[in-house]
Amino acid sequence: MKKVLSIALVSAMALSGILASTSNTVQAAVNNGDNTVTVEKGDTYKSIAEANGISISALEQANGREVGGFDLIFPGETITLPGATTTTDTTNTTTDTSAQATDASQQTQTQSQTANTQAATDTTSQSTSTTSTSQGTFKISFYDPAVLGSNMGYSGVAANLSVFPKGTQLKITLADGTVLYRTVNDTGTFANSNSQQLDVAMPSSSIPSYGVTTASVEVLS
Repeated sequence: MKKVLSIALVSAMALSGILASTSNTVQAAVNNGDNTVTVEKGDTYKSIAEANGISISALEQANGREVGGFDLIFPGETITLPGATTTTDTTNTTTDTSAQATDASQQTQTQSQTANTQAATDTTSQSTSTTSTSQGTFKISFYDPAVLGSNMGYSGVAANLSVFPKGTQLKITLADGTVLYRTVNDTGTFANSNSQQLDVAMPSSSIPSYGVTTASVEVLS
C-alpha cells in the first residue's frame, strides 16, 4: 500500500512540474495600444494571433506576409494588428495593406539604424536628384558587417566587382517597394560568384524576415 501511494505521489509531482514548466514558457507580445504589438522572445504569428483573437491569415495580410507562408519574426519587431488602417481624407478612402507593411518596415528600420546608417540616408537624399541607368532585376540578400567583425558600416553593398566596380552608387528598389541607396564597397561570397546578386549591408535587427528577395537596380550618376 505504501509503495502504491509513493508511486502516485511521484507521478503527481512530475505532472505538476511539467505544467509549471509549460506555463513558464508561454510568451506574449507586448500590446502597444495602437493596434500594434512588440514581439517578445518565443512569440510566433500563431501565438500573437491567438492572443488577440484573430486568424493567422488576417495577421499575415495586415503585415504584407504570404498567407500560409513561413513567418519568421524577431524580438523587438513591431507587428501590425488587423484594423490598424485609418483614412486621412475623403479623396483617399482606402489604404493598400502592402503599403502599410512597407511603412511599418521602414519605421522599424529607421529606429534601429546607427549613425553610419543615418549618414548613408543623408547621402541618399542628395542622390535622388541625380540621373540613373537601369541595370535590370537582381537577387537581393542581406548581411550585417558587424556580425562578421567588419567596421565598414551599413552604407555599402557587396557586388560582383566585374559588374559594379567599387564606388558605384546604386539605387535598389525592393519587391515590396522599399528603396535603398548603397555604394559598392565589397564583394561577398555569393555576390562574387553570381553577377546577378547583391548582398546589402543592414543591421541584423532590421533585416527583413523573408531574407532573400528581388529588386530593380539602377546606377546613379
